[in-house]
Amino acid sequence: MAERNTPLTGLILAGGAGSRMGGADKGWLLWKNRPLIEYALERLSPQVDRVLISANRNLERYRNLGVEVLTDHRPDLPGPLAGIEAGLLAAQPGYLLVVPCDAPGFPLDLAARLLRANASAAFARTPERTQPLFALLHTDLLADLQNALDHGERRVHAWLGNIGALTVDFDDSAAFVNLNTPQSLNAGIHPSRRRE
Repeated sequence: MAERNTPLTGLILAGGAGSRMGGADKGWLLWKNRPLIEYALERLSPQVDRVLISANRNLERYRNLGVEVLTDHRPDLPGPLAGIEAGLLAAQPGYLLVVPCDAPGFPLDLAARLLRANASAAFARTPERTQPLFALLHTDLLADLQNALDHGERRVHAWLGNIGALTVDFDDSAAFVNLNTPQSLNAGIHPSRRRE
C-alpha cells in the first residue's frame, strides 16, 4: 500500500438492481466457480484498512463474508451514488476507495495509483473510456454528494465532473472488464492478473 497519513476505507458496490442480469444479485453470480464478490474482496482488502460492502438484499449472506454491510439511505435503489453516500457516511475520516463487485480483475495497485494523484477525488481512465466506479474520494465530499443526490443527480460520472475529480491513466483495459451481462459472464473473459 502507498505511504499515506490518512485512513483508507474500501467500498464494494453490490447494491444495484442487476437489471442487465435479469434482476440477479451480481455479487453472488459465479465466475470460474466463485462468486464475484469474493474476487472483489480478495483484491481490495490488501489495499485498504477496512472494507465495506454496499448491498440492498441478501444482507446476511454478505455479512457472513466478515465485513460490514451498508444499505442505501435512500429509497427505490437510486443507483451507485447512493451506495457511495452510505460508504462516505460509514468511512473513517480520510479516503474511500470505491470499486464495483463485477470486475474481478481490477488492479492490485489501484489505491496506490489513485492516491498519487494527490486529489480529493480521482478515478481511473483506460485508453477506451473513463471508469468512474473505480474512484478515490475524500470523506469531506459527503455533503457535496448528498446535495447532488437531493437535487436528483444519479450519474456518478456527472458528479465526479462537477467536483473536478482528476482522472488517472491505466493502460491495462482488461483489468477493468465488468462482467455485468449474462453474455460477458459466460463468454470466458479472463481479466488481467497483472500486478502492476
